[in-house]
Amino acid sequence: MAPIKTNNPVASYFDFFSRSGTDAVTPEPGPPSGLTATGGVISDYEDSGTYYRAHVFTSSDALNVTALGTLPASVEYLAIAGGGGAGFSHPGAGGGGGGAGGVVGSDPNIPSTYRASALSVSTQTYTVTVGAGGDGATYIYPGSSNPNQSGTGGVNSVISGPDISTITANGGGKGGNAFSPRAGDAGGSGGGSADGDSVGAASNYPGPTQQGFPGGGSSGSEPFRGGGGGGGFLAVGTNGTSSAAGNGGNGFPSNITGATTNYAGGGGGGGKATPASPGTAGTGGTGGGGDGKYGGGNAGGAGTFSTGGGGGASGQQGGHPDPSGSPLPARAGNGGSGIVVLRYQIGASQTGNAKATGGEISFYGGKTIHTFRSTGVFDNTTASPLSIEYVCVAGGGSGGGKDNGGGGGAGGYLTGTTTCPTSPVTVTIGAGGVQVLGNNNGTQGGPGGLSGAVSVPVTGGGAGAGPGNPAGTGGSGGGGHFPGGSGGSATASQGNAGGAGVPSGGPAYGSGGGGGAGGPGTTGTSAQGGHGGVGVQLPPTFQDPISSVGFPGPGPAKYFVAGGGGGVADGAEPTTGQGGGAGGPYAGAGPGSYNPNPGTPGFPAKANSGSGGGGGGSPTAPSGSGGSGIVLIAYDTV
Repeated sequence: MAPIKTNNPVASYFDFFSRSGTDAVTPEPGPPSGLTATGGVISDYEDSGTYYRAHVFTSSDALNVTALGTLPASVEYLAIAGGGGAGFSHPGAGGGGGGAGGVVGSDPNIPSTYRASALSVSTQTYTVTVGAGGDGATYIYPGSSNPNQSGTGGVNSVISGPDISTITANGGGKGGNAFSPRAGDAGGSGGGSADGDSVGAASNYPGPTQQGFPGGGSSGSEPFRGGGGGGGFLAVGTNGTSSAAGNGGNGFPSNITGATTNYAGGGGGGGKATPASPGTAGTGGTGGGGDGKYGGGNAGGAGTFSTGGGGGASGQQGGHPDPSGSPLPARAGNGGSGIVVLRYQIGASQTGNAKATGGEISFYGGKTIHTFRSTGVFDNTTASPLSIEYVCVAGGGSGGGKDNGGGGGAGGYLTGTTTCPTSPVTVTIGAGGVQVLGNNNGTQGGPGGLSGAVSVPVTGGGAGAGPGNPAGTGGSGGGGHFPGGSGGSATASQGNAGGAGVPSGGPAYGSGGGGGAGGPGTTGTSAQGGHGGVGVQLPPTFQDPISSVGFPGPGPAKYFVAGGGGGVADGAEPTTGQGGGAGGPYAGAGPGSYNPNPGTPGFPAKANSGSGGGGGGSPTAPSGSGGSGIVLIAYDTV
């Protein structure tokens, strides 16, 4: 006999759920969920009604997928390689701009002709390699062991895993030099050529697997003979002419990180420069390409870090003199480092309600966190002042050049709390100091921090010392050079001094390590290059376990930034100074090079670490570049 229905809710419950234990234990469907994964900087956002989580990689790391959700295990991706370094100009001709790093991916912002399919992933670890930008060319006077230092192409960015086909974005082609080689190289996008040479062909151009466009040629004649612009992802670099250098080809905008950014622009060409040859330098293509220069000893503009932009060609007549006293051509611009982004759909319940705009936004520990890897604006969108916690790190300095360069100092580090009004706050991310070659000091890192409605300025890291030069001051000071060079001083409350070079004696003739935000650089010894100063661990607010913001520190610790670069030892590799403290490299800082291996450059610091680069150990190999800075802002989510 069927149970009798009643209007009594208790009776109804027993009527219907006493019949079968199955009904009583069937769970209600929960909210949709996406993957559970760690790695990169996290960005949660909504796009046209769909909620996404992006993992943004500006340094090599891994995406570790530990669980699948109820939503499709489909991952859209964007991989951009490092941009190519540019060529230099001299009084007879202009150099070529560097080509943009190659672009591959299923990012919906990529034109459909070149767009790939999304990845289907499982519970695996996927290795992410982010390519560095190529070096700009540097001229060394004739009679040296390497009289013509060509630039280099950008480095590939790669995504690989056990159940996917390896994905490779090809590094951008280097620009041609006004001295040989004059042709731009092929690459993801091709480098521009110098002085009438042919264009650099982009890899797989044209076709569905195309990653960029060719660079421009140099069709100019007297009086100007401008160099060609580097190719960009969406356009050919233009040709240099008799009155103007070529412009870099344009890149493209993408919002796959949650914030719209322009990527993969080519570098601008440079121009011949004499009083009788006025002209116009080439401009970098939209998407991070560096501007070319015209005369005056101007170094070419660097491609913007984490965009894959090509470097800009230099203007001639600058730098250290050769033995006859003549000035040398200025250094051409480096290519910008690449980036890899992986995003997937998540449920709306996994996101919070942001009270401000700007940067990449994530949610952890009851806080909303805005991570700025590049310059932008933090805008409180509520009607009331907002209490915030912040970390500001400036760009790290590069190491010093030649035989025993000092390590670069870390960028200034400040953390604290303040009240943010409803007016916009400008967030500045300092670039890392550019590596150097020969008898040069390194270069200071770019300043950063907050300005406008809230003011928190941080000073760029000090330059490591080259031979006969004092170490640079900065947020933390650069390391001193052998023999006996003092370490650079630090900005009060932002860092520590660099270490000194050993006064005399071998066999290592160690230079000093750059200062770190957590401690000074150590002094070089007769047997060891000085270690860079230790960095600092980010406050607990920013230690989200699914994010890899920051870098490994001593022991198993993570989330470290702002370490000093290591000094050089004139001995075997184990005697080199470590970045970020003994036992490193830590905090993303670069170790020093070592002199018996002349082809080994100083090691660069990681992007968005604010750490110093390692000192250079050879007259013909560059020092390590400093790491770009980072700014973090947090406030209560509820």
